[in-house]
Amino acid sequence: MSGDNRVTHYLENHQIRYNIVPHAHSNSSVGSAISAEIPMHNIAKAVVLEDHEGRNMMAILPADYKVSLGKLSDELNRSFHLVKEAEVYKMFTDCDYGAVPPVPNAYYMNAVYDDELVNNDTLFLESGDHETLIKINNEDFKRLMESHRHLRFSYQAFH
Repeated sequence: MSGDNRVTHYLENHQIRYNIVPHAHSNSSVGSAISAEIPMHNIAKAVVLEDHEGRNMMAILPADYKVSLGKLSDELNRSFHLVKEAEVYKMFTDCDYGAVPPVPNAYYMNAVYDDELVNNDTLFLESGDHETLIKINNEDFKRLMESHRHLRFSYQAFH
């Protein structure tokens, strides 16, 4: 990842401190965790959802968790489904396929993040490519997410 992209511009413009962590090429957030030797629970991944009215939302959760669409739909009184990959690619044209950065404001998206993420002192975010992560501390993550709702909407998928 070059230091010159939408996500890093957003972080710099909003005084969010971060470091770039390179790793061997991977095709998923779980692969990034393994490649970078970081616990999966410390990697925040983004899943793009659409509700029954066609509104998009980014759900942000640990890499070792999966979204409970039922729980999220009940909590937010909306009916969510996953956005098809081809549509996600059109929304994130500056990113490699499958490497959506969990930085919703950089993409003018509404978001919700799972409470599990705030239990980590340090988080690693997908950067938009398959070879780097963005490392931020807990306080900066909370600042990054301050305009978004948080709740428990995921469950552990990997042990």
